[in-house]
Amino acid sequence: MNLKQLAESLNLSQTTVSRALNGYPEVREETRARVLAAAQAANYQPNSRARRLATGRAMTIGHVIPLTGKAEMVNPIFADFLAGAGEVYAREGYDLLLSIVSDGEAERAYRQMAANGSVDGVMVQSPQTNDARIGLLQELGLPFLVHGRTQEPDGFSWLDVANLSAFRKATNFLLDLGHKRIALINGQENLDFAARRRAGFCEAIWARGLAPNPDWMHSDVMTEGYGYSAATEMLAGDVCPTAFLVSSVIPAVGVRRAVADRGLVLGRDVSLITHDDVLSYLNNDADGPAFTATRSSIRAAGRRCAEILINLINTPDQPVIQELWEPELTVGRSTGPAPVDTA
Repeated sequence: MNLKQLAESLNLSQTTVSRALNGYPEVREETRARVLAAAQAANYQPNSRARRLATGRAMTIGHVIPLTGKAEMVNPIFADFLAGAGEVYAREGYDLLLSIVSDGEAERAYRQMAANGSVDGVMVQSPQTNDARIGLLQELGLPFLVHGRTQEPDGFSWLDVANLSAFRKATNFLLDLGHKRIALINGQENLDFAARRRAGFCEAIWARGLAPNPDWMHSDVMTEGYGYSAATEMLAGDVCPTAFLVSSVIPAVGVRRAVADRGLVLGRDVSLITHDDVLSYLNNDADGPAFTATRSSIRAAGRRCAEILINLINTPDQPVIQELWEPELTVGRSTGPAPVDTA
């Protein structure tokens, strides 16, 4: 069924049907509901070229991904976010423009998108504590949503995980188990999420009258190899941690390997809590959670971020939208009381 046939079946003009399908505000709500119901019943999919002509929009969302040499954005976590966002883009008739640029070229890419009208909005990911992209996109007038936030998060729309309170809660859980020698294996701390996780970790330790050990706080790109090497180094010391707090399941797998290499048992000799993005390919729930974790689905975040961004595109004059998701702490097999001789 094409647009003409759908319009004839409803005894409406093609223009009215097109405007109803594309969210124009001047269409009466009862008419819009009638058109949407008929389109769904007929399995009608608008022609993307016709939709662009009807709306005057590109019907495209931009993602600009800078590569800094460490490729921190090209990872499985980003892939799951993109899969979630892509579900919504496809449902709403939007295409995805993924622009991979060298370090320092992001500004040029955003300016080009704004100048040629190739996108209707932009998704910003992995914000730094102070991120120049925010001011640039505000200057360009491009609708955008930030997955995450900055240290000054007012004045723009974002969705973020409550990283500080999540890692404070996780650290308190370990402290309540009697652990006093706790290590942090974090992401790159120029990124806002990692800076907040470090702050939550330190706050919890200071509140118990203890002090974080700077030699047991590591920060880098979150790979399995990084988790393995950092944990191996710390476990080789004369005095070593009895527990690890890790910023992703990916380096947590490396920590687990390092613990096993020393003949130790995770959950008995050494405890571990990680942040779990509920990755589709790395299931922490098989046969019960392997890791005690703060959990928040990155794929669900991708879906919700896409919904918010499209909402901002459709209604550009609305107030900023800001959502903070509190992760759930789930207890798995990787935590237990501090060993008696080290507590």
